[in-house]
Amino acid sequence: MTDFAPLLQPDRGQPARTITLLTADAFDGWLNRQTASIRALATAQRFAAKPNTHLLLPHEDGIAMVAGMSDPESPWALARLAETLPEGCYRLDGAEVGANALGWLLGQYRFTRYRKAEDAAPRVLLTRDLAHRDEVIRIAAATALVRDLVNSGAGDLGPAELEAEAETLARRHGAAVTVTAGEALARDYPMVHAVGQAATRDRAPRLIELNWGDPAHPRIAIVGKGVCFDTGGLDIKPSAGMRLMKKDMGGAAHALALAGLVMAARLPVRLHLLIPAVENAVSGASFRPGDVLKTRKGLTVENTNTDAEGRLILGDALTRAGEEKPELILDFATLTGAARVALGPDLPPLFTDDEALAADLLAAGVAEEDPVWRLPLWDGYDEMLKSDIADMVNAPDGGFAGAITAALFLRRFVPKETAWAHLDVFAWRPSAKPGRPKGGDAYALRAAYRMLKGRYSG
Repeated sequence: MTDFAPLLQPDRGQPARTITLLTADAFDGWLNRQTASIRALATAQRFAAKPNTHLLLPHEDGIAMVAGMSDPESPWALARLAETLPEGCYRLDGAEVGANALGWLLGQYRFTRYRKAEDAAPRVLLTRDLAHRDEVIRIAAATALVRDLVNSGAGDLGPAELEAEAETLARRHGAAVTVTAGEALARDYPMVHAVGQAATRDRAPRLIELNWGDPAHPRIAIVGKGVCFDTGGLDIKPSAGMRLMKKDMGGAAHALALAGLVMAARLPVRLHLLIPAVENAVSGASFRPGDVLKTRKGLTVENTNTDAEGRLILGDALTRAGEEKPELILDFATLTGAARVALGPDLPPLFTDDEALAADLLAAGVAEEDPVWRLPLWDGYDEMLKSDIADMVNAPDGGFAGAITAALFLRRFVPKETAWAHLDVFAWRPSAKPGRPKGGDAYALRAAYRMLKGRYSG
């Protein structure tokens, strides 16, 4: 994983190149205050302070730069500079780093598991806000964890490796991990077992649980879908649909990252992290369309589509989370293509019946530039889950309102008295933006963390 701590250093007056932040609206006024030679340089380089452009200027310390941006307070304002500037040490002219630090760090993220980074030259930014420095490094590291896990090939990241990630997290923060597998899984978490039973023994399904914090503190649960690869099962995906299914454990990656942030901040909560980890494989042991599945809650589910497996494993995990009577449950899942059709890759739908929780998450998303968009848990569509032979189906016919009906399925496994939010994240960036390369990425992670801090930091 990228080490971000050396890239954001305390400002003790050490030599550094200066970066001036400038919007296009302020460009003319700035230019009029410059010398003729600087105005000539700006003209020659066609610099007009447009976003993600910069102008190099001579300076007594060598060079300085003016960076164009639309919003100097955006977390991504410095991301392009972090990607393109020469190696060296930099400070902002007349401004504290603030929100800009995140883009500076993540602009230097590199996924190096399978090849050496093409550009390993560090660009160091100086800051006087040391409390903010520690926090933003943690957030960048959590984002990088999501990216690294999602970018890893499924051959290198199965249920056992997700378990190892949870163990690493537990050792770092003094938490306890329990894992249910084998016959105990089949008995106690039958939907998790059913989805994962076709995988080879070394990729056997399991439920991973992590517990941390003072039992006297408010209990919260974070649940993440951990389908380490999704063939679609016997309702097999076409090759194009299977191409990115290494990312189907993106919900688990988000849950691990958020749990790490909660523990590192030592929020006064009793944390329960749950990851149902499986591979939806194809073999003679695969669960079948038409099978009626038992559940931990005691409901029965007619399996109408083996490619609607994420909601099945989450159903058992949400039941387990609810048994501990938490006051809040958050789940992250790469759950439906319908969510992408409705909102695209950048905007995760938020589902919740709790108005206060919805307001907190929406406000946190705006504040963090990590937006979510609320979609309805429309009771009128609940009848789409009816089955002729069981308590419900997992995937209604027709495909209408697919993201909503998936969320309604999950709601049946959550206690009515518990505040719950479901985030249907994509976990993948199909095209690069400054600080956000193509590949695995975190969505709604910063929003969820800010919401939790607002509720529990005291």
